Amino acid sequence: MSLIDAKNLTVRLDGHEILTNVSIRIEAGEIVTILGPNGSGKSTLLRTLLRILPVAEGEVTQAKNLRVGYVPQRLAVDRSMPMTVRRFLSLPLWVGDADAAAALRQVGVPEVTEQQLTELSGGQFQRVLLARALLARPQLLMLDEPTQGLDQPGKTAFYRLIKEIRRETGAAVLMISHDLHAVMAASDRVIYLNGHICCEGTPQIVSTAPEYHALFGFGLQETLALYRHAHDNGHTELVHHNHAEHGHA
Repeated sequence: MSLIDAKNLTVRLDGHEILTNVSIRIEAGEIVTILGPNGSGKSTLLRTLLRILPVAEGEVTQAKNLRVGYVPQRLAVDRSMPMTVRRFLSLPLWVGDADAAAALRQVGVPEVTEQQLTELSGGQFQRVLLARALLARPQLLMLDEPTQGLDQPGKTAFYRLIKEIRRETGAAVLMISHDLHAVMAASDRVIYLNGHICCEGTPQIVSTAPEYHALFGFGLQETLALYRHAHDNGHTELVHHNHAEHGHA
């Protein structure tokens, strides 16, 4: 059974349709990256899959007793508040010293246990957030733009860490990213979202399509991005989603 199987999701917020007829399945052990422009519904999709947001139509099915570790795009924690990393890892539920230390070792920052949150670099803080998510021993990690604010070496190191964690734990990973270079190296499957799923496929297949130039205009062959509709021709290896274009910019 899939870890998550969502069928024909439509989500409306404040009277606006954010997602339309979205179907997505996450299998054990795979790394799936969701790409799309700002306002395309990426974070909404993650929160819907977590059942934080209600669906207007469709359904979300999770594997029985699914353990999920979630790193949100923004965390409502005042980093200026006096708080050690050790204390932070025990919010909202207390965890033992051994488990906390093991999680920090796993993400490569065992030395920060007694540091204040204010003393952490951006990269260290993201790793602490990941450690906190790993304390649930998740079968599925859900990461909403986990490298936001990091420089390029920091992003590269973080995505390398994600692959190592998948290898060590077997956990599947579903993440949102704008780091198109890293997507190629880190993902098994890529989904392009813009209010609906425009296309999906392996990075190697998607990256061969010329249409990404029209969307991003970067002219970088190693960059992965593609917006594709049912009326486009070719590249039959891609999964196409027959849907009229929506203006979720």
